[in-house]
Amino acid sequence: MRFSTTELMIMAMAAGAKARYLSPPNPWVGALVVSERGVVLSEGHTQVPGASHAEVDALRRAGEQARGATLVVTLEPCVHVGRTGPCVEAIIEAGIARVIIGTIDPDPRVSGAGVALLKASGVDVELGIEEELVRAQLAPYIWHRVTGRPYVVAKIASTLDGVVAMADGSSQWITGEEARRDAHVLRAQSQAVLVGAGTVRKDDPVLTARLGDLVLEPLRVVLGTAPEGARIRPCLELSGDLGHVLDELANHDVLQLLVEGGPTTTAAFLEAGLVNHLVWYQAPAFAGGNGTLGALKSLTTPTMSALRRGRVADVRRIGDDIRIDVEV
Repeated sequence: MRFSTTELMIMAMAAGAKARYLSPPNPWVGALVVSERGVVLSEGHTQVPGASHAEVDALRRAGEQARGATLVVTLEPCVHVGRTGPCVEAIIEAGIARVIIGTIDPDPRVSGAGVALLKASGVDVELGIEEELVRAQLAPYIWHRVTGRPYVVAKIASTLDGVVAMADGSSQWITGEEARRDAHVLRAQSQAVLVGAGTVRKDDPVLTARLGDLVLEPLRVVLGTAPEGARIRPCLELSGDLGHVLDELANHDVLQLLVEGGPTTTAAFLEAGLVNHLVWYQAPAFAGGNGTLGALKSLTTPTMSALRRGRVADVRRIGDDIRIDVEV
């Protein structure tokens, strides 16, 4: 069976998804080596920092069969020397005849130079295959390279009427076990998780990402000062302008920041226009007047013209709850 370029890019994206937890601060890229007859000879993905990029991983698995074949890769191959050598050189040396690329790498050290060198070396290049999907998969990396700041995901869990805690302050657990497991995937995809000092005092969270037997430890960030003995320690304590907070986290190689604080912290990031993506878990429960903490109680919207609008990217059921993804 001969696959279309669209099908091949989707397969390369699936390979890249395997690197989501292990490759940052490098992008989670996927690659395939495909024979002249359309047979997928190998797949590869970005390894841990300092190890192989996706192209080299796929080329190594293909071996001599790569000569004259096609390489399908989600992101433009690099041309610079970092922790590893340039992927473009490896592609040329392997004798690849054609390269199909999802999107240009916005990193100024690459940004079209990889494509240009491949073409100059006689390699046929096809660019922009399933680009919208690829850019969505790599959104945190692309945002970080373009703006110099982390891509911010804010997470909220509430009742259907928007309440995140009851009158007595209790909030564990509004959503069910399946939704909570899904939230741990968000943590695992993020290089840092941020909460306010009030959340640390009230809930004493650990903020690790627990995926069955796999436990990941993103950088734990507290706005303010964490109390002595808090389970979140060790942590990075920051304060002041939220833009400066993001600048500092960029210096720690944070591509994606998960804001998992209470209503005040989440509202502050939204108020400042610093949220890229909002994940809202809603339980089929109703708190009414007994719920004193609204999900975004401190967010100010004086007029209809000031109303913040996003785009619903996805809505799906998780256990008994629903997850709504909004691009802000």
